[in-house]
Amino acid sequence: PGLSYTWIFNNNTLDLQEDSRRFVSQATGNLYLAKVEPWDVGNYTCAVSSAEAQRRVWGPPTALTLRGDGVMGEYEPKIEVRFPEATYAAKGSSVRLECFALGK
Repeated sequence: PGLSYTWIFNNNTLDLQEDSRRFVSQATGNLYLAKVEPWDVGNYTCAVSSAEAQRRVWGPPTALTLRGDGVMGEYEPKIEVRFPEATYAAKGSSVRLECFALGK
């Protein structure tokens, strides 16, 4: 609880407010990219912050490269939904449900 996730791309913080292709889950910290483009190639680093601990920690950089052969992988695209059987919320509060399409 109280953790915040940020991704750094080539030493610059990713601003995802207006980005429809990239998303950071604040539940898991995962970075999701849809339709990878040549300009997405580079190094990605995750930074985790805790306001309570007043601390920020960076993970190791992970390089994203494009395959030269154009082969996207052996896995068929699929839809993966992980919702609990019931979701409870107080009246007037906000609820966020996540659903992702996965594929290579």
